[in-house]
Amino acid sequence: MREIPFYKPLVDKLEFTYISEVLDGDKPSKIDQLEASVAKFIGAKHAIATYNGTAAMHLAMCAMDIKRGDKFICSVNSAPSVAEVVRHFDAEPIFVDINADDFNIDVDKLERTLVKEAHKKLKGVFVPHAAGQPSDMDAIYELAKHHNVKVVDDATNAFGATYNGKKIGSLDSAISCFRFSPRLKYSTAGGGIMTMADEELYERAKLLINHAIVGSGWDKFGNLGYIYDVVDIGVKYDINEINAAYVLAQLTKLDKIISSRRKIAAIYDKAFESCHNIKTPVAKRDHTYSQYIIKVDKNRDSFAKELKEAGIFTGLHYIPLHLLSYYKNKYGLKVNDFPTALANYQQILSLPIYAAMSEDDISYVCETVQKIALHRV
Repeated sequence: MREIPFYKPLVDKLEFTYISEVLDGDKPSKIDQLEASVAKFIGAKHAIATYNGTAAMHLAMCAMDIKRGDKFICSVNSAPSVAEVVRHFDAEPIFVDINADDFNIDVDKLERTLVKEAHKKLKGVFVPHAAGQPSDMDAIYELAKHHNVKVVDDATNAFGATYNGKKIGSLDSAISCFRFSPRLKYSTAGGGIMTMADEELYERAKLLINHAIVGSGWDKFGNLGYIYDVVDIGVKYDINEINAAYVLAQLTKLDKIISSRRKIAAIYDKAFESCHNIKTPVAKRDHTYSQYIIKVDKNRDSFAKELKEAGIFTGLHYIPLHLLSYYKNKYGLKVNDFPTALANYQQILSLPIYAAMSEDDISYVCETVQKIALHRV
């Protein structure tokens, strides 16, 4: 049976070349090159590479010195990693409902939450850029400034996305966290990165990323000086050279990858515009389509099952956090506490969309979705 995976990376000889250079051991650090290249690409002052996107978010919380009892606002429509990194400090995630069209945090509900939760323990807002479409950042920055909280971008799906002509990661957020890792359980290679302008946050993150070790320095081979000290409780989140080589090669293709996804999205939009019970994504702002999320008005689960039986693998982005057992039980949350996220969850389905898809793959997805939608009641 024909199979179209939910995601497959676009790989060519460059990944092999860069990885070979790392294994040969006679080239400059790919980690240094990656951080410099990302900072330049985004227009950020600083960039720090981590081994995955979750590590970037957790390191951001470390750099901001989040403590027990602190509060951080999160979209209820987020990956589990977002609230998880807050809870690792025994801090409290405060959930906010979403906009029905772009799946990002609802600005009006965010404002009400900021007023309700006004307290010195409220430290910031994790702002999503769902499926590669930025949130309404002007409104969010205005609210954050008024309520004296920091903005941290959950930009794990928005690398390369722009807002008003500027890339996410170069705006007014305290820290922006990105992911390069493939959306696979058993990923071959990948990584994360965080960008920031604040010198103090940068220096603290650089300290904590490798066990908060200080010493006489590192030589060109990465060997620590003979005498060293540990000055804080750190983590071990730095990316390795092989992953950095892979990501650096992927970075050279990013514009091509985003362009390919937009072309596929346009094909999907046209193919599904007259499909019974199918709604295509609403592009309210610049959209990079890291995910192509449709709404299935009726029987979404059976729709996904029929696609899988036809060899097309799909995703669900996301199950709202208040429906997950840990958060539901921990905070006594009810199913209807976030009605927009709940309604979306009952309909949304993410289709395959990636630059490595062939024209035949794209056509097959279009034809299969049209065929399944045709016979649904």
